[in-house]
Amino acid sequence: MLSARDRRDRPPEEGVVAELQGFAVDKAFFTSHKGILLETELDFLRCVSAIIIFLVVSFAAVTSRDGAAIAAFVFGIILVSVFAYDALKIYRTEMAPGAIQGDQQ
Repeated sequence: MLSARDRRDRPPEEGVVAELQGFAVDKAFFTSHKGILLETELDFLRCVSAIIIFLVVSFAAVTSRDGAAIAAFVFGIILVSVFAYDALKIYRTEMAPGAIQGDQQ
């Protein structure tokens, strides 16, 4: 029976290499239509989740009524507006480009 040290020193077998190739990044997928749409949806989801998190933290911070808490609230509201603008731009340019082009014609 082989110990863990013997298995570690041996070169990998073809079956193990073939199994690990399933975890490699498929660049063809990310350049396809589905991959681009997935990347856009994840970016939009990042913006929406950041908006929710910053709103909750900002309102929780302002309840203590300290000077630093009020500054954190203002900074959080500014960040919420930046992420909301980013989400709006992502939605307009990538998720619904047909609706904007139809309005301009």
